[in-house]
Amino acid sequence: MEKIAFVMQLNPGCEKEYERRHDEIWPELVTALKAAGVEDYSIFLHPDTLQLFAVLWRSSEHTMDDLPAQAIMQKWWAYMGDIMAHNSDNSPVSQPLTQVFHLP
Repeated sequence: MEKIAFVMQLNPGCEKEYERRHDEIWPELVTALKAAGVEDYSIFLHPDTLQLFAVLWRSSEHTMDDLPAQAIMQKWWAYMGDIMAHNSDNSPVSQPLTQVFHLP
């Protein structure tokens, strides 16, 4: 298992809507994420900057690189695109983070 973290950007005034949409996450999306090897996925919001900090564990045999081609992922990105910064393909603008400390 490996842990990765990244940040995304929420649009102003969309905090409650972002949380609502994730409270009602589609079962098909959960299935796709788990099938790709994703586990223990959390997203945190910084209230002042509206940065979204995401951290997840994925298996060493993960297939996360295949997720963008899946219809359910594209549908989710389109659904979320109006409330967060996104690329031309509707994928969220994200910046991978480098781990600089770990306390086991």
